[in-house]
Amino acid sequence: MSKLLSKRRQPDSQGAIQCITPESAGWGYVGFEVYELDAGQSLSQDTLDREVCLVLVAGKASVRTRELSLDAIGERMSPFERKKPYAVYVPNDDHFTVTAQTRLELAVCKAPGFGNHPARLIGPDSIDAEHRGKGHNRRYVHNILPDTAEADSLLVVEVFTDEGCTSSYPSHKHDRDAEPGETYLEETYYHRFDPPQGFALQRVYTDDFELDECMAPYNQDVVQVPKGYHPVATIAGYDNYYLNVMAGPTRKWRFTWEADHAWVNSDNYPKSK
Repeated sequence: MSKLLSKRRQPDSQGAIQCITPESAGWGYVGFEVYELDAGQSLSQDTLDREVCLVLVAGKASVRTRELSLDAIGERMSPFERKKPYAVYVPNDDHFTVTAQTRLELAVCKAPGFGNHPARLIGPDSIDAEHRGKGHNRRYVHNILPDTAEADSLLVVEVFTDEGCTSSYPSHKHDRDAEPGETYLEETYYHRFDPPQGFALQRVYTDDFELDECMAPYNQDVVQVPKGYHPVATIAGYDNYYLNVMAGPTRKWRFTWEADHAWVNSDNYPKSK
């Protein structure tokens, strides 16, 4: 099995089904955890030197930080309702407690924090939605924490891709500090499927093919992208959702298209029959 694929595990005593750290991933910035909590169950953490974005993937909860008290947030019970999510930004040197009010699927996104922003609710009204692509390259995006929003390191976005379509495509990469054209950003993909027994194909590869791996993530698996291109292809019969977390030394999303496939962005696609 690819070292870039983190399989869903059975919940531990805290409800964790995914736990990726910079140390386990072999990189320097992104941490990502997922918890399944029953109603009434709580998760508490000190943020230490990390800023955190708590994303309610599914379910309702109350959230407390040292300065913030939020009751009964969350609307959707499944990401495939395609409602905008609720999220909470928590700075470094803080503490949070999340208490599930229903069964809760909670993503905890982490990256270095520098104390520049207070804790805040990121509600549906503050999340932009957009359609990207055309033809069989269509997807629908919720920009939870884009580079235009306040944070020190984190970038967080969720993407919906219908059956038989590609996403994160044409192939693109962001693995060099080469502004203004490209920035170095590590990335995780947390995959969900409807129906849940589905899977997708995701390839991670570099121009010289020194890294070239193709994986089949199933429901609640995570693909780690340390460098290179990283397209996703869905399978007939199964819609795909993924939650992306990115971070690097510069908080800008700047990327380079793979030259061979950039034409898919042009007016020549979709091809005429």
